[in-house]
Amino acid sequence: MPTPQMGPFHQPALGPMRLLLFDVDGTLVSTRGAGRRALERAMRDVYDTAGDIEAYDFHGKTDPLIVRHLLSAVGKRPEDIEAGLASCFTRYLVYLEREIGDGAEVTLYPGVNELVDALARREDVLLGLLTGNVEGGARIKLSPTGLLPYFRLGAYGSDSGDRTVLPAIAAERARNLTGRVFPGDAVMIVGDTPLDIECARAYGAWVAAVATGRHTSQDLALHRPDFLFHDFSQTATVLKVLVNGA
Repeated sequence: MPTPQMGPFHQPALGPMRLLLFDVDGTLVSTRGAGRRALERAMRDVYDTAGDIEAYDFHGKTDPLIVRHLLSAVGKRPEDIEAGLASCFTRYLVYLEREIGDGAEVTLYPGVNELVDALARREDVLLGLLTGNVEGGARIKLSPTGLLPYFRLGAYGSDSGDRTVLPAIAAERARNLTGRVFPGDAVMIVGDTPLDIECARAYGAWVAAVATGRHTSQDLALHRPDFLFHDFSQTATVLKVLVNGA
């Protein structure tokens, strides 16, 4: 992990550590549909169909769940779907790497770079990812941004197709890394969809929603997140909320 220079938001650790888990697509970055295009090609290679992928809502869902939904809807047998998953995602990563290319089409949402940099300077915060992307996909999408090294652990769609179990996986990896236990009240999940809110609630974690993805602030407010942001452009305010719950 890089060692950022000390900045205006740095504070020494004074108490318990908080585990902050960020979603990727719609929360940190936009890849302008690269994942959808890569997955469609991979599914056609392996299953000879991608179902109605153009109409399907990817937001907040894990990659394996997306494949299962799309193929079940066109009559593929569950055992055939499962048999092809590993091959499908191997091909997906190859196609995604090509789609991302030099990263010119990967864009960070407002304030993301400043927020992650500020959080990474703190000793009372452990940064991680919680995403429906398979691990390789998350790495490919974040690599061009330069932010990937700041996220010291993650829980991914490749760990489970059920997003609600991912917080517990991330917390266990954080325990293995730090020797600290991270119960729900020591975890903050940050995402842009109602499914991010749902998975936080399943673990008893705090949840901060951000309206940089498909869902508006009004949509997200209906699901009663603990905190709600339009974006991360007000870095100092967002930082205070994520670290202190204030």
